[in-house]
Amino acid sequence: MTIRIATLAEIDALNALVERAVRGLSTGYYTPAQIDSALRYLFGIDTQLIHDGTYYVAEIDGQLAGCGGWSQRRTLYGGDQSKATADPLLDSAREAGRIRAFFVHPNFARRGVGRAILAACEAAALQAGFQRLELAATLPGEPLYYALGYTPDERTNISFPDGQSLPIVRMHKPLI
Repeated sequence: MTIRIATLAEIDALNALVERAVRGLSTGYYTPAQIDSALRYLFGIDTQLIHDGTYYVAEIDGQLAGCGGWSQRRTLYGGDQSKATADPLLDSAREAGRIRAFFVHPNFARRGVGRAILAACEAAALQAGFQRLELAATLPGEPLYYALGYTPDERTNISFPDGQSLPIVRMHKPLI
């Protein structure tokens, strides 16, 4: 497995990976309508992370196996389609960095892909001066984050314009 920084040239391939991951790994946690709405209004690549150099891809045998990143910006979740305003920088001395947009291709699930990307993100965030991280986990992602030391803070729902909503779990982890 190789972990590297994502490039803008990969956006279409990454968005295709996101859709495969969500449709393949969210069944049983979310209804088909919730999945469709989440893909339309929420899930996707946040190109700001790629511009910032904080979005990673995992490759196995030359194939995109997963993606995910961290952010020094205020946005906690969502792709480009869900952002309407500027995304200011966080103060690493006072605020938690964000773990963002983790997706694993179903063919590579449970092979350490998410764990490897998360380790790269945590190391980079720590090097950038962040002492803690927070995230909004989907229900299928919650067990991974919990196993890697993230503590649940609150369960909430993201509401979509079509009337659907998506349960998520806000979680955090100290880095030092």
